[in-house]
Amino acid sequence: MSASSFVAVDIHDPQGMRQAGADALSLALMDARNRTLQRLAVFDGLHSVTAPTELDPPAWIAGQAARFQEYWIGRNVLRNRGEACDPKAVRLASIDPVLDWWLDPLASTRAQRWQGSVPAAEAMRSYLAATLEDTLDLLEKAEASDEGLYFYRLALRHEDRLGEALAVLAQTLGAAPQQPEQRWPELPSRVRREALCLPARTVQLGSPRGGCVPDNEKWAHELVVPEFEIDAQPVCWAQYAEFVADGGYDDARWWSAEGWQWADATGRRAPRHVEQLAHGVLLRRQGRLQRVPGVQAAVHLSWYEADAWCRWAGRRLPSEGEWSVAAADATARGWVWGDVFEWVAGTARAYPGYRNGPAWLDALPSEPGWRVLRGASFLSAARQKHLAARRFLPPGHDACFCGFRSCAV
Repeated sequence: MSASSFVAVDIHDPQGMRQAGADALSLALMDARNRTLQRLAVFDGLHSVTAPTELDPPAWIAGQAARFQEYWIGRNVLRNRGEACDPKAVRLASIDPVLDWWLDPLASTRAQRWQGSVPAAEAMRSYLAATLEDTLDLLEKAEASDEGLYFYRLALRHEDRLGEALAVLAQTLGAAPQQPEQRWPELPSRVRREALCLPARTVQLGSPRGGCVPDNEKWAHELVVPEFEIDAQPVCWAQYAEFVADGGYDDARWWSAEGWQWADATGRRAPRHVEQLAHGVLLRRQGRLQRVPGVQAAVHLSWYEADAWCRWAGRRLPSEGEWSVAAADATARGWVWGDVFEWVAGTARAYPGYRNGPAWLDALPSEPGWRVLRGASFLSAARQKHLAARRFLPPGHDACFCGFRSCAV
């Protein structure tokens, strides 16, 4: 049975691509690679940058897409076993041992990746091309089953996220696009809607079995959620500016103890990349100052800042269950998501039945205190905008395109 016998799906469909066959996966992998190369090209004219402590170099990020495909597909003789694959099994030789070593996450620290010699751009692009070609050749022969297609689906999700990581790095470094097609779409500006009251109900958190389910969504389980009120949209710049104008960054009452320490240590008096809030929002985006509408979702906010705003406003962050109820029931009433990743209440935790897959792509953080983000951002690949998707990040992280919405206390 050929893998191409799977039902055809749109390569941008979030649910369909988790169960896609060889034909759709082949197209999607090429689409993801084109995005990787396009976003990598933004850094071509960037020199002498200050290395951000929380992010890796652009060549290293892009190269992870190639190394993942080679390590888990091209060099993995047990790839057809899917999740049952022994992650420690002996691998075939790499087509580029030097790049394989340089891209090994265990071979260097983040600081060493920035300080050490970076492979030539031509060598990295050749490695990206060769590994994708091998992946597509093997995909044509793959078994048409969840096991046989597991690592190909995983490689797609991984590369889509690496594309997001390159966008985050470009924003952090102020990398300006060299070509018009490299400029990002604008974050949507939305007419503000009233908060929504939703009745108590039982919601399903996580994803059921079938297809390629991220480890941190395993497995679907029911949760009773009491009645609650939730914002129809993420908190916008105009709302957040009121907190700043009221001295929110200078008043410990609104911050948790850890959040106040973070604010003091960073010296932050406004969100990251914001140059002005008092008379209209002026922020630095893709290497240039840009005035944005006050109704646009506030972005590059840490969990600490989201929590402080909620305390100041007399509100709170939603739980994962509340966020999921609204996502399932309230879209027809004006509830929107997908503009920014959204912080929710509580720390990162496993769902019942969770276990790590062989690649540890969606593993629970080993450090305590990490927080949960739900949804997606305006720069996420459409096929990754799945309602069950979760991300884990430290509470002080504000580099990614993250914001929040609030609930009534």
